[in-house]
Amino acid sequence: MSDLATPSLPSRRTALKFLATAPMLPLGALASSTLLSGCATGSPAATGNYLSSSFTSMAAPSLADTAAMATTTVGSSLQVRLKDNSTQSYRLAYQPFFVTGDMVPDGKGGTILAGGYVDINNQPIIDRSVPGKERQMFSDSPDGTSLLGLPNANVPGVKGKAVFAVVQFEYTTRDLAGADAYGNLPSPIAVLTLDQDPATGKLSLVKYHNVDMSKAHGLWITCGASLSPWNTHLSSEEYEPDAPFAAESSQFKKFSKNVYGDETKANPYHYGHLPEVTVHPDGTGTVKKHYNLGRISHELVQVMPDMRTVLMGDDATNSGLFVFVADREQDLSSGTLYVGKLGSGFSVDPAAEGAKISWIKLGHATSAEIEKMADTLKPSDIMTVHKTDPSDASFTKVFYNGNANWIKIKPGMEKAAAFLETHRYAYLMGGSMGFSKMEGTTVNIKDKIAYSALQNMQDSMVKTGKGWNAASGIALDKALIAGGVMMHKLDGGQKDSAGNAINSEWMPVHTKALLIGEDIAGDALGNKANPNMVSNPDNLKFSEKMRTLFIGEDSSTHVNNFIWAYNVDTKQLSRLMSMPSGAEATGLHVVDDLNGWTYIMSNFQHAGDWIPALHGKVQATLDPLVRANYKDRYGAAVGYLTADPSSIKLG
Repeated sequence: MSDLATPSLPSRRTALKFLATAPMLPLGALASSTLLSGCATGSPAATGNYLSSSFTSMAAPSLADTAAMATTTVGSSLQVRLKDNSTQSYRLAYQPFFVTGDMVPDGKGGTILAGGYVDINNQPIIDRSVPGKERQMFSDSPDGTSLLGLPNANVPGVKGKAVFAVVQFEYTTRDLAGADAYGNLPSPIAVLTLDQDPATGKLSLVKYHNVDMSKAHGLWITCGASLSPWNTHLSSEEYEPDAPFAAESSQFKKFSKNVYGDETKANPYHYGHLPEVTVHPDGTGTVKKHYNLGRISHELVQVMPDMRTVLMGDDATNSGLFVFVADREQDLSSGTLYVGKLGSGFSVDPAAEGAKISWIKLGHATSAEIEKMADTLKPSDIMTVHKTDPSDASFTKVFYNGNANWIKIKPGMEKAAAFLETHRYAYLMGGSMGFSKMEGTTVNIKDKIAYSALQNMQDSMVKTGKGWNAASGIALDKALIAGGVMMHKLDGGQKDSAGNAINSEWMPVHTKALLIGEDIAGDALGNKANPNMVSNPDNLKFSEKMRTLFIGEDSSTHVNNFIWAYNVDTKQLSRLMSMPSGAEATGLHVVDDLNGWTYIMSNFQHAGDWIPALHGKVQATLDPLVRANYKDRYGAAVGYLTADPSSIKLG
């Protein structure tokens, strides 16, 4: 640190002047009581202008500190550099709003269960699996989160400024009897009213509101999310129910029973779409489900700066790169759906040139017309699907979720197939349907680069792997279980495969690997991938101000999952935070400036979800600690990172 960054305490006025020039995370307890106490002279750092920021990297926790492995652990710092070459260091820490299963304020003088499940009539869903221990079910898997402000917010109880977080809950891992509950429940979404302290940026929960999902038929496995440029929460429905065979799915029957009280009532074509949540000034929210962005394994979408082009993650085996171009800005109700076609040269080697991307138009539609189709059409009305070869040349072999299908579109049903059987139809139309688990997406606006996370690179991406097909243009020699992050160059002036102009300046035109993990045989702790490299990336968010790509892991190869920061200019990769062992990092969201403060939001899922081959060396030691920290493994945290000036010396 330079001599200009002294350990003296700046005054409140000069401190705030300094903070206004830099990406400043909300202050923790130390800073709140000292930095802004107004008890010292001004800081010379305040005279500079912000130049850049970086993060130091923490070590991965080990059995030398078992407590750190069993909870959220932060040992990193934010380094801010000014144009006069002075620096300031801020220690990072994690601050949860709640752990699911907590009773939190409902804004009406009462309390409500955080992460609690309700049916289509907004009545609590009760876990009756253990007689005498009945209770409302709640999620251990909070996921996609958006943080936003409204100019006319007005919520009683807010003393500073009202800001809002939208948090969705993907699933719950198990019921009280320990039975698998994945995908059996309708995913809730909550609007949190947060009281932002103008002096410190600290956020305090004032109100928790469940969004009414009855008009959206309930939600199916909401995973990642993003904040739209017009300030709405863009949700997701992952692993769309396989409609032609939904009647055979015990999972979908249980879902229907929990939503409607009837295991045959839920319609699979109502799920696998894009819900959009609008927050209102009183801290409530409403949802609209868009049916025309393709019925795929929606993980997370990124709307480009034109407020029309939507790049979508598709978290499945035999997944594709999909883009939706809306007809109008800030309006997803109508537009055109495209699937990418890879040219030669696809590689997961960052040193390789990569491959060009061209685009196949699947169709144009309004949400209303596809919703009507979903309401009225059965799968057999749209296409015939066989799981075994019918020995009929009129059928086409495709791969769906790693399995061979033989399909034939019914006459006149091309649009219905494009938007309700999107995976099968995109394959039929020649799309590169060979990715495996393409998850988070985000955009670097300045460089006109988008990023996509491949949680793993196996199965349909590997020659002779499950679901592999040469037509995809993807042919890896071996799997990379640790996965990696791809980068896509964005450009305009593109035409689809029929020669029609694509009305967007933000289409991916070239893809190459940016960061990849490294599979290993196993280390002393049990890691199956190099712990000092990204493994199984999932959540992605980019900060324009910090020039940093933030990466959250969903790893079956790291004993603890991490959040990383990758500076795209310096190429520095820093580990910021470690999740409880067995937990996945979720809900990653970065806001460069909300009333002058920078926020990095983060949640986690399913702490202590043990994988014997991965956690065999730590489970016995860590399991009782995780159970004690997180409600016997039924709870998970929703929160954000804070910062304290590490140059301060008390006393």
